[in-house]
Amino acid sequence: MLLSTAVLAGDVEVLHYMTSTGEAAAIEVLKEELRASGHSWKEVAVAGGGGETAMTVLKFRALSGNPPAAAQIKGPQIQEWGEQGLLTSLDSIASAGHWDELLPPVVSNMMKYQGEYVAVPVNVHRVNWLWANPDVFRKAGVAIPTTWDQFFEVANVLKSKGILPLAYGGQTWQDATFFETVALGVGGAEFYSSAFVDLNQKTLTSATMVKVFETFRKTREYTDADAPGRDWHLATRMVSNGEAAMQIMGDWAKGEFTAAGQHADVDYVCLAAPDTSGAFIFNIDSFAMFELRDSKARAAQADLARLVMEPKFQQTFNVNKGSIPARLGMDRAVFDSCAHASMDAFVASAATAQLVPSMAHGMATSSQVQSAIYDVVTAFYNSKNLSAKEAVDKLAHAIDAAR
Repeated sequence: MLLSTAVLAGDVEVLHYMTSTGEAAAIEVLKEELRASGHSWKEVAVAGGGGETAMTVLKFRALSGNPPAAAQIKGPQIQEWGEQGLLTSLDSIASAGHWDELLPPVVSNMMKYQGEYVAVPVNVHRVNWLWANPDVFRKAGVAIPTTWDQFFEVANVLKSKGILPLAYGGQTWQDATFFETVALGVGGAEFYSSAFVDLNQKTLTSATMVKVFETFRKTREYTDADAPGRDWHLATRMVSNGEAAMQIMGDWAKGEFTAAGQHADVDYVCLAAPDTSGAFIFNIDSFAMFELRDSKARAAQADLARLVMEPKFQQTFNVNKGSIPARLGMDRAVFDSCAHASMDAFVASAATAQLVPSMAHGMATSSQVQSAIYDVVTAFYNSKNLSAKEAVDKLAHAIDAAR
């Protein structure tokens, strides 16, 4: 039941980094829902797909005693902000909305600090996707690859025909996203968890990790000279318009195809990234709520949290964003084949212990460890002299120092 907006209407200041075409369309849904409840949306949108710049802005605001009502924060970072005593409890809203029954435990547990809800999930992303332009593959006479061995064989054929095999954006978070996807494919879910969740030194220095780095670097042969610094959505656009054959990126890429008026299985194809068909790297977008003094702002903040979990928002937002709803029991009819595949894979991978948190997107480890991995991975990808074995040693030492 809506509270009286005549009494409780207030401003909600939201800091986020959902700024691409598809993401902006998705976030507009939440703005409209909030306005319909009588509140005004004050936006602090900070460009940058990985969120590093947004977190810098948030830290400055919080340390200045002027945090926003809500901020896009994920995974272990929610715990870090909770430890600073800056987040507000959402338990009364969660209890009224039956969040514990509506959310899978892997999701609800991440939204809580010391057993209380302090954040609300907007979606679940699958990171390990391969996006392909089927026309490009038909014209080249090759099949879309499902293994890394096939990837390199097909990429060589595409390259020989003057077709760019891989659309890539050379930014640190994109390097890490690609790297963790390669790691899952080369080593499997148990290896992935041991390396990026448990931070096991034996795993980090293993021969398998050396192979991960070798495979990761080899893919660079199939990118273009303009890749460094390119935003991810521009790389998606290259696949969309036929400039490139493939992109390996999370399912937020689908939001860009949707924004361009394209359709799954017709204009583009989605497959699990090479050698990861049974596994699922998850990335959960969420809004953490900060303690506020003003009563009207608190009421607006509460409505924001409630609205995010409503079926209308979860459906419309995720259709636009390319992700799948965080809450269970949603009507699947409006979602396309890629979303259905993601929903099925999410459930199946959880049952087979192949559901793993994204290191690149702040779900697996602390921000300090994540930054250490970013530095090593990007330095290696852009170096001509650093060997895979040397990179493995640097990775292990960097993670040990950051723990």
